[in-house]
Amino acid sequence: MFKYILFDLDGTLTDPKLGITSSVQYALRALGIEEPSLDKLEPFIGPPLTDSFREFYGLEGERLATAIDKYRERFATQGIFENEIYPGIPQMLADLKAKDKILAIASSKPTLFVEQILEHFEIRKYFDHVVGSNMDGTRGTKVEVVEETLCQMLTVEMTPAQKRDAVAMVGDRKFDIEGASVHGITSVGVLFGYAPEGELEEAGADYLVNSVKSLQVLLTLQS
Repeated sequence: MFKYILFDLDGTLTDPKLGITSSVQYALRALGIEEPSLDKLEPFIGPPLTDSFREFYGLEGERLATAIDKYRERFATQGIFENEIYPGIPQMLADLKAKDKILAIASSKPTLFVEQILEHFEIRKYFDHVVGSNMDGTRGTKVEVVEETLCQMLTVEMTPAQKRDAVAMVGDRKFDIEGASVHGITSVGVLFGYAPEGELEEAGADYLVNSVKSLQVLLTLQS
């Protein structure tokens, strides 16, 4: 069934909590904001960084730009490697490629960082396309990222029904589900990531899985 599969990165293929939350904490401290609890910063995992600083700390203008710069200052050298790949992911990706699936990354993280993480975990070779946001803040939403990924992946014309049958977006947050919905592709929500309870159901995910093994079964059975 699914020939083309788009994957989110953070919370879907890897657990980036320590690197992301510690880098957010570092950025906030540079602005005189102390947040001792990394758990409280978990909502930063998934959405575009700019949106999160705005929503959770009311940052705008120069203070927002400073927060982004300080986050990247730490993340680029340290936080990027404070990350763990979920057990079973490399084997799942290898099995999907063996079945001639076309795989892509569709992440709100800047493409530069995505490429480094994939290389670090030695899984870059499984992906035909890697699309993230731009460092200048453009292509920052998941809807825009999914759009660009599909432009690169899909080389044949499909009816809407064929597209839903052939293409799936896998992710752990509502943004992934919404991106899939806007572009008429099937959405698969993973419950082992960072979505608050009920978020994926409310967003209207077509499928929900609670483990990497269940995800692999779903993606390989749909053949």
